[in-house]
Amino acid sequence: MARKKKGKEEEVVEAPAVVEKPPEEEKTKRVLEPAQKAAAVIVALGTDKASLLYQHMDSDEIEQVTIEVAKLGFIDAETTEEVLNEYYQMCMMNKAVTEGGLEYARSVLEKAFGGATANELLAKVTKSLKNREFAFLNKAREKDLFTALQYERPQTIALVLSYVAPEKAAAVIEQLEGRRQIKVVENMAQMDSASPTAIKIIESEMQKRFDNIFVSNSNVKVGGIDFVASVMNNIDRSSEKSIFDGLSSRNEELADEIRKRMFVFEDIVTMDDRSVQRFVRDCDPKDLVLALKAANAEVANKLFGNMSSRMAESIRDDLEITSNVRMKDVEEAQSRIVGIIRGLEEQGEIVIMKGGKDDIIA
Repeated sequence: MARKKKGKEEEVVEAPAVVEKPPEEEKTKRVLEPAQKAAAVIVALGTDKASLLYQHMDSDEIEQVTIEVAKLGFIDAETTEEVLNEYYQMCMMNKAVTEGGLEYARSVLEKAFGGATANELLAKVTKSLKNREFAFLNKAREKDLFTALQYERPQTIALVLSYVAPEKAAAVIEQLEGRRQIKVVENMAQMDSASPTAIKIIESEMQKRFDNIFVSNSNVKVGGIDFVASVMNNIDRSSEKSIFDGLSSRNEELADEIRKRMFVFEDIVTMDDRSVQRFVRDCDPKDLVLALKAANAEVANKLFGNMSSRMAESIRDDLEITSNVRMKDVEEAQSRIVGIIRGLEEQGEIVIMKGGKDDIIA
């Protein structure tokens, strides 16, 4: 409190109270979308370097990035640094992959950023490369694709079809002659990876027939049994039978493995009720109990809904008292049930829906 003289009297003046400012609210960290990150890099590089970068973009990319730059607004220094660090990691990764392939890139990235970051970066680039190689084929019509491939070797057809959607691959295989169908499917199933050199050669040949081909320099996983199973699920039944008959005579083990992947226990939910009722009659009740121990609710409801009330009650009772079941036993029981389903389908007694290509007439 201060005293101020005014004439002979003293006037008491209250000192102003000291008001403490409340702590600033913690700002919420801004999360950028991929396009915004690209815009942030453009801004951080400056106009001269950004203009050089623009020379490597097509018109659509330039338009998109420019719009994002215009909308970007303020970005704090910490966020900018994180974006640039991520961009630096991606540049290092792409350089390492281009120079020496995925394994070389792994060693470089592990030394630079550690194992966890290296694995994360490689997972991204592998997915990206898989999507970009032979990407031009996604725009090709099935008829044009067949025309371009029909006189190629089965190994070449198998490699190219491993990069397109299963439905499109199936449409091409259906048009091939019987023996070539079998060879192509066999090559696709046994394929694991393709060398950069082989991909370059094949893409170079295909470039004569299609435009806008992007060439990559990394081994990526293509084909395989799971992919072939997806293809076979979309092939018409006459072609399927012909292929499996021929494939079984050449490689019965491979043919059986593909069959197993084509229809799994969980696919029971896609079957019509009459077909479910038919195969359930041939199943060992013990197998049904074991199979249902690990079945999801949708499969269980489908099975119980197509049993007699007496059978359903018996299965439910057995499920309650059955415990400590090995997963191996469950999988074997489910496999036996799938085997019964496949057998009945081959005999024409039941129908398995395949890729939406079957019309059911009641």
